[in-house]
This record gives sequence, structure tokens and C-alpha cells, in this order.
Amino acid sequence: MTLRELREKARQTLDPVVFDYVAGGADEERVLTENERAFGRYALLPRVLSGSEERDTSVGLPGAPQVSPVLVAPTAFHRLVHRDGERATARAAAAEGAVLVTGTAATTAVADVVAAAREAAPDPAVWFQLYPHPREEVTAELVRRAEDAGCTALVVTVDSPVFGRHTRDLRNGFTDLPPGYAAENMRDLPGAGPGALTPIPMSAAPGWPDLAAIMARTPLPVLVKGVLHPDDARLAVEHGAAGVIVSNHGGRQCDAVPAAVDCLPAVTGAVAGRVPVLLDGGVRRGSDAAVAVALGASAVGVGRPVLWGLAADGETGVRQVLSTLRDEYAHTLALCGGRRNTDLTPGMVVRKGGTW
Repeated sequence: MTLRELREKARQTLDPVVFDYVAGGADEERVLTENERAFGRYALLPRVLSGSEERDTSVGLPGAPQVSPVLVAPTAFHRLVHRDGERATARAAAAEGAVLVTGTAATTAVADVVAAAREAAPDPAVWFQLYPHPREEVTAELVRRAEDAGCTALVVTVDSPVFGRHTRDLRNGFTDLPPGYAAENMRDLPGAGPGALTPIPMSAAPGWPDLAAIMARTPLPVLVKGVLHPDDARLAVEHGAAGVIVSNHGGRQCDAVPAAVDCLPAVTGAVAGRVPVLLDGGVRRGSDAAVAVALGASAVGVGRPVLWGLAADGETGVRQVLSTLRDEYAHTLALCGGRRNTDLTPGMVVRKGGTW
């Protein structure tokens, strides 16, 4: 199946309320739409007589020395779409040599996610996505659990001072998880009773000093996710970030921001090669990934397509999504005369309808 067909099978498989939760965005969903549409404004200008029969698309990322250029972006509540949930996603990502970013809102605890990934590969790259908590001891415990589980990096999400207004969820009355499901990483945290759940934090209180404190607390590399402004990218690097992820939260937070890929050139310019820059939001084909890499991204993340694959066919479906995007990317690289990722450069990207 193509990714479009997987999406349709997921729609047919899932409860409509759950499908809307996965598919939906904030407010009028303008950014959700623009994330995908924006890639259509870019075209690749190939080079010729410069390729090779052998191509290397692997990329080195913090805590992930040799992985696919397509990674699994953090998405919540995988068990809502398939009974094996994050375990299936973890096995699939590890088998495909892709980084899995599991997170605070996973319906499987981080230790169990990493253990599942190790069933498919001896040394998988699993990163832990963290929402900083206003209470320092809660953040510290989440970081400790990620370290103990064997995560190889932290991803601190910084674009969520408040919850986005998800119109579909509000219309459907989907405001809490159904019985039997929980954000398992939020269980048994400091200040809560045995077995109790602490709410996932969305707080405007954390600032740059709090990010620096997280970095001082852990030996793991820390990437900062949710950056759109080049000045924030500079600040992230100055505070010690090991990577910057250009993201508008998949269109699920502010519905008045640009498409993620449109913000990428300014961010990569501000970072100036000091740390890797990644992108998520709107990647639906391998050529989208190639455009992002040409504009300076080291790798791209995909979220909704992974959940489509998981809903449609479990672990096998996730593997299909990741392998399809990786193979399409490699095919596009070859068509552009490239041997390796760095052969895709900003000078090979043009605006459709513009002058060359």
C-alpha cells in the first residue's frame, strides 16, 4: 500500500473519534494543511553525471551514530490505534534502523519501549521526548527513567506553554483517555500516591535557565524541539543544545505560524552547522525529505504516517511507512545526482514558478 492507502485503511479501522484525534490539528487547521502544502512550493534542480551506483543515506545524530534520515517523531497514545502500541512502533523503528522518539504521552512506559526496540536490534536509538514540568523533582525523575531505560538522547519540547485547541476533539468530546489507557510515564512520580498519575504538564513557566538545568542534570545529549524563530535556534545552541528540531507540533498548537519547512532555511542559517537541525511536519514522501535535507536538515521526522501504518497493519505497517519513505528518499537522491546526503544543497532547491 502507498501512504495514502494506509491512511485510508487507518480511517476505516479506527473509531472515528480516535482517527480525528490522530488526524486533527489546532483551531481551523490552517497550519496542519500548510505543512503538507508547503512542500509543493519547492522543486529540486538535479545535478547530472555526478552520481554513483553506491549511495549512503545514513546520518549521524546525537546518540544515534548511523541511522536512517527518516525518524519517528514523538506522537501520543499509540495503544489507542493498535493493541501493541508503542512496542510495535519500537520494534519497527529498530528493525528499519530509524530513531524512535518516544515521549511523555506514551501509553507504554519508556523502559518497556526500549526493551521492545531491543527485540529487533541490539543497539537501537530511542530518544525520550520531555515536557518540562514546573516541579523540578518531576522533571528530574522523568529524565532518570529515560536514562535508566537506555535512551540515547532527550528531546525537550518547548512549543507548548498551553494545550492547543483541537477543534475535532472538542467537537467529539474527546478530552480524556478511555478507561484502560494512560500516559504511563506519568505514573508514580514524586508527589503522587502509589500508582497515581500526574497530569502531563503544559506550562509557560519554564525558560532558558530551566533548559540549561536539564542539560546539567543529564549526560545525555539534549535536542530542543519546536523551534521556528532563528533567534531561538541561536539561543538553543548557546545554551548547549545538541540539536534543534524545526517543528510547529504538526499543526496542533498555534494555528497562525508558518509551515515548518518554510522556517527551515532561516534556522539552519542561524545554527550555521554547529549542531544538527532536524525537521518534522508535513513530510509525506521521500522527495519531501530530500527537499528538507537540501535546505539544511540532517533528518526528518514523521508522526501521523507512522500512526496510519500502526493502525492499518501494526508493526508491519510502521515498517512499511519507514522503508517506503527511506527508499523514496534514496531514489530521489540518485535522481538528483547524489551519492550521499550532503550532495543535496540549498542551491538545488527552487521555488516553483520562480526564476532559476
